[in-house]
Amino acid sequence: MAASESAPSSASIDSIHDTYLASLVPPTNERFREIAQIQEEKEVENRKKMKGQTTLSTNPAQPLSEQDQDAAARMIQKTFRGYRARRELDGYSINPSMRWVTAVREAQFRETQRPQPLPPSQVANVNGGMRPASAGARRNWKRAGMVAFRAGRNASDSDLASETDNTDGASSEDRALRRQKREVENAKRRAEARTMGLQYFLEMIDSKHRYGTNLQVYHEEWKKSDAKENFLYWLDHGAGRNIELDACPREQLEREQVRYLSREERQYYLVKIDGDGRLCWAKNGARIDTTEQFRDSIHGIVPAGDTTPVFRPSANPLKDGTSSDSDSSADSNRAADRAAKYATPEFDDASGVKKIHHLSTSTIINKLLRKTVSKNCWIFVADTNFRLYVGIKDSGAFQHSSFLQGGRISAAGLIKIKNGRLKSLSPLSGHYRPPSSNFRAFLHSLKAEGVDTGHLAVSKSYAVLVGLETYIKTTKKGRSFVDKMLRTKVKPADTRPEQKAMDKLSINEAA
Repeated sequence: MAASESAPSSASIDSIHDTYLASLVPPTNERFREIAQIQEEKEVENRKKMKGQTTLSTNPAQPLSEQDQDAAARMIQKTFRGYRARRELDGYSINPSMRWVTAVREAQFRETQRPQPLPPSQVANVNGGMRPASAGARRNWKRAGMVAFRAGRNASDSDLASETDNTDGASSEDRALRRQKREVENAKRRAEARTMGLQYFLEMIDSKHRYGTNLQVYHEEWKKSDAKENFLYWLDHGAGRNIELDACPREQLEREQVRYLSREERQYYLVKIDGDGRLCWAKNGARIDTTEQFRDSIHGIVPAGDTTPVFRPSANPLKDGTSSDSDSSADSNRAADRAAKYATPEFDDASGVKKIHHLSTSTIINKLLRKTVSKNCWIFVADTNFRLYVGIKDSGAFQHSSFLQGGRISAAGLIKIKNGRLKSLSPLSGHYRPPSSNFRAFLHSLKAEGVDTGHLAVSKSYAVLVGLETYIKTTKKGRSFVDKMLRTKVKPADTRPEQKAMDKLSINEAA
């Protein structure tokens, strides 16, 4: 009862509220008009900022003028172009114009590198012992230029990079600084980028993209012959079409064709980083897991039970009535091909001290590369913008060169991921042979992008690679030092032209 009596009644609360309202002094009419004017001015200023500094009508009900509509349309287009350019630079999309440019360039390259016989005029000149016609020389130089451009290009660069300078409201000074910084970073990446080994250029220019090591075997045979035709024409249409080499049978040559991804197919293997620093597929956001529960397909990596078909070269389509027996024989052939890759029989067959005679840097590297032909081997490639692509290697069918069509890379190797968390990296690549410096730069870029590297283990092959590089550098320095010492030895006086002239003058004076 005492508590209820001490509580204020509803009447007393109403009286207190009325007293508070009566104490409030409302502003005058002039003050109301002043506040309203300030609000209108702020609204107009905000609209100017949104419409590109264009003065708009203060009355929302009044329709916009043509100038205001034009400014609004420009703002929408500018915002969309910025969004599109950012996605293209991140590798997530390709606009129609880039598709046309890519298709035209691809058609030009294929037409230039198409195997062709010698023109009749050149055949007559060659048979007659004369020099080839100038048209043939120009064609050869054009072919060489196209190959050099394709091998040295940065396949990930976007032709729309200049549009990013106007994608936000930054000042011209800020845009210039960002552009300058981007140019410096791109120049550094391009200077350190790696191209494929020369023996794999044959794989790139071949229309079928047959495995470069296999083509190299027949290329050596072509150089020994007296053929005048282009190598690929000689191999498929000339005298070389009937040649069968034991080191690489024709069946293996035609079976091992490396898949080169187009710009659109490349998106299926693109990797992005989520907020937790985990690696995810850019196509669907799913976290990557490099286990046997996944397989490759025409749409990238999919679960093992997915019905998406496997990619097969058009040159080797499945025959009608394909059975499990043919599939098993194909699997056994691929297993045999993998067993023959990077083999070192001379070193393996030697015993005791004799192994030392067969030990070399190439033997050690081949021993390391043997890991790349094992089953369920996952590989990665980082382009010159450090965009990451991951896939499953299929020796002779899907290699490091597949991602960027043989273009230049910043890093390449083997990778292991569990539930999006990076577990293991190795700098092994037979096509590119990247040095340890590229691998260190790649690790630095991963950390800069926020990748969770707390559970990362670098393969022992990295330490072996560093040791080999140190050994090679030391050996080269030693050889150059010895050569320099030999060159600085004093030569006999009579071998110097000045001394000979002086001796001749003294003889004449004595006479």
